[in-house]
Amino acid sequence: MSDVTQPAGAGAMPSRLTDNSQIVLVLLLLALCIGISLAASQFYSVENVIAILRQCSLVLIVGAGMTMLLIAGEVDLSVGASLAFSGCVAMDVTNKTGSVFLGALAGILFGGVVGLFNGLVVTRLKVNSLIATIATMMILQGGVFLYTREAVQNKHQQPAFTEISTGYLGPIPLPVIIAAGVFVVAYIVLRFTTIGRYIYAVGANARAARLSGKQPESLKLIVFVVTGLLTGLAGLILASLMNTGQPTAGRGFELTVIAAVILGGTSLLGGRGTLLGTLLGVLILKVIDNGIIILRWDQNLQMVVPGVVIVLATYLDLLRRRADAR
Repeated sequence: MSDVTQPAGAGAMPSRLTDNSQIVLVLLLLALCIGISLAASQFYSVENVIAILRQCSLVLIVGAGMTMLLIAGEVDLSVGASLAFSGCVAMDVTNKTGSVFLGALAGILFGGVVGLFNGLVVTRLKVNSLIATIATMMILQGGVFLYTREAVQNKHQQPAFTEISTGYLGPIPLPVIIAAGVFVVAYIVLRFTTIGRYIYAVGANARAARLSGKQPESLKLIVFVVTGLLTGLAGLILASLMNTGQPTAGRGFELTVIAAVILGGTSLLGGRGTLLGTLLGVLILKVIDNGIIILRWDQNLQMVVPGVVIVLATYLDLLRRRADAR
């Protein structure tokens, strides 16, 4: 494999992460499950397991895109606001057209347009992605209220809309199946395709990738759009679950996604990460959230945990990079 597809020191195609960090995450997940189940026997009930999987699905869908984006050396802090706005668009278009399909398509495409906007600002205007997506987040948080003024109700009470989130395929909830499909496709792209190798290469050393004839800006633009489309899909599912488009639904969602992704070993500095790690990170955070609920602890802890995870995971990533440099 060439130096571009697997840059030195980048940890690109991540055997070391798989061998080390992910084993630790699996052990941590097992310890959490055992500990919570000893304190609350209902943890392993079928209903509770399904609830955890439902909660994981939204974060994993957006987390798949965020993983690719962080590996490419960028970040998107607007996904929470885009999630809420996409849900409102999906519900509004469904109400106005009477078509669940058109509403779903509109919500997903709106997320894609937000991703395209972010990508153009970052790649064409050369604005740092952290600053650019914070600005987009603010625009969306205000713009959604200009668009709808209030929550958008399911006026026609179309069961097909709510089925998106509450339906089952056999014993498995549809959101879980959708999330699994997104995960599998994203995993194949990152692990087995040329574009996946380029994503790692660009995140590890964009200059070297450019000198090798690649186009980092075009690749980053594509990944921003993909992340936006996945955010729109998650917004559609959330609106279906609530049976309403709620303008404030995505507050704090971006922090949960980023916390799960970097907990899974993806570097904020780019060039390193795996989707399997992201899956484990999502499961750990959502098991903790579920434990807080069934143990009847203060639910404000659900916002505290991602913040702590971001700090610790970022620090561990810096330690890993220093070790690689030595």
